[in-house]
Amino acid sequence: MRLKGKHSKVEAPVLVPRTDEDDERLGRILVSAGRVQPYQLDAVRAQDGGGSLANRLIDAGHITDETLARTLAEHHQVGVADFRDITPDAEVVLLLTRDQAVALQALPVAADDEAVTVAVLDPAPDRVAAVSTLLGRPVRALVATQRDLERSIDAAHRATREVGGQIQAFEARDLLRREAANLETASANEEAPVVRVVQMVITQALRDRASDIHIEPTGERVRVRYRIDGSLTEVLDLPGSIGPAIVSRVKILGGMNIVERRRPQDGQISMEVEGRDVDIRVSTTAVVGGEKVVMRVLDKSRPLFNLAQLGMPPDTAARFSALIHSPYGMVICAGPTGGGKTTTLYASLGELNSPDRNLMTIEDPVEYKFDSINQIQINEQAGITFAGGLKSILRQDPDVILVGEIRDVDTARIAVQSALTGHFVLSSLHATEAVSALYRLLDMGIEAFLIASSVTAVVAQRLVRRSCTSCLAPYQPSPDEMAFLQSFGGSEPIGGFQHGTGCHFCAQTGYLERIGVYEMLVITDEVRELIIDKAPHDQMRKLARMQGMRTLQEQAAQLVTHGTTTVAEVMRSIYVAGV
Repeated sequence: MRLKGKHSKVEAPVLVPRTDEDDERLGRILVSAGRVQPYQLDAVRAQDGGGSLANRLIDAGHITDETLARTLAEHHQVGVADFRDITPDAEVVLLLTRDQAVALQALPVAADDEAVTVAVLDPAPDRVAAVSTLLGRPVRALVATQRDLERSIDAAHRATREVGGQIQAFEARDLLRREAANLETASANEEAPVVRVVQMVITQALRDRASDIHIEPTGERVRVRYRIDGSLTEVLDLPGSIGPAIVSRVKILGGMNIVERRRPQDGQISMEVEGRDVDIRVSTTAVVGGEKVVMRVLDKSRPLFNLAQLGMPPDTAARFSALIHSPYGMVICAGPTGGGKTTTLYASLGELNSPDRNLMTIEDPVEYKFDSINQIQINEQAGITFAGGLKSILRQDPDVILVGEIRDVDTARIAVQSALTGHFVLSSLHATEAVSALYRLLDMGIEAFLIASSVTAVVAQRLVRRSCTSCLAPYQPSPDEMAFLQSFGGSEPIGGFQHGTGCHFCAQTGYLERIGVYEMLVITDEVRELIIDKAPHDQMRKLARMQGMRTLQEQAAQLVTHGTTTVAEVMRSIYVAGV
């Protein structure tokens, strides 16, 4: 696997193909066990589309991943691999390389004098025999779900495992002096240790679902951290000597100036990693110890959410859906950087997208590309700014306009005027909560009567981490946590409080994936009057709550009541001061 320049490609391992005989056998097993009806099997087989029979049955809702694993285990009289109780042996997992594990869909997890215990997707004798032949030892098979097996392979075979060897090679070859003399030539060598280190860091970030990679010089060391589910985690500690070479390699990939080390720079990398298209936004800045690099990772293969999947309560989702179908007006998504605003905007666009509407966006950068939506990329060097691009959009006969972010008064003014002249505008704004977003517009210098006339709703949001369902255990929140929960209308979940204790699925954090928390302020006539009067913040917030607005804290407390997350995570993620 190698990264090749700015438009790089990393080869993905080839799966051992399932044959028609495999699918026929699986169909017979499921029907004989009563898990699937013959007519359901025939309907799935008649459908066009790729993928194995198992995946198509799961996608159609005829069977679950867990039921499939149990059925195969019962038929072949083997056990089920429950990774909540299994901790794969760090040495045993290396009996197969990652490519072999992915190709065979098998992961060795333990070994004794008699056999190697291997978690497999399909325990059919021929597939188990193939694993046994490769290992050269008898195999004891356990059936795993596809999700658990994929996660376990990624956790067992970390791309950064060989970084230590590459560091030794780097120091042994004294690349620092050679790269100082000719950084570009050295970094362009695909087999150079620094090239491989950068490749491993990016590959592992993608496997870990990291949104950002931080490479930070700290005295004699270089620290590498990933932001996973909104929280930074340290993954590597490298010698300081390799720091400048890593920065230079990233700059070359991002098309940046490797000689300039004092001024901040921005760049972009497009590559394919393990079969997935990835865009990476690069930012460098000079700090005391050298240059710090932050890479924002955008995995284009991850599916876009629709409104129903964002985590909005059903009544909020229904109200929001009705608001974004307005013929004109402006809906603002407010929140901090990394709060999920872009995801909500794209989900809204997906709902509005239809052949009879002209949808246009102006973004920096364009994170997801839609074939049926006209998207403009900001390019300040070419003179394309938010304000200038928005003016050109208005001459393109748009029905719906998405402004990626309102950053200045000119953009805000044009967006407001667009909403007043018969267009529907979606945009994002940095603000702590819904009412504050209106005051941000006032602070920018937008007249109160224009805001009152144009804005139809403000949705403030945060992302909180979900408790990992693979390692849940009972616990008792602290008195402070209980007081916080009760003050916002939350209560103990049915079955008691539970939290994740940490497992290899969640990298020992106890949390896996995130869910949105939303606060929706609908601009009613009464709210408009307060805007025009420039009423105090507290007065407007009090009116909004009287009219049914549920705050971020109240919505998050309900997630605790439903067992989705913990009080500690809500207190960490949601701004509470002065509420």
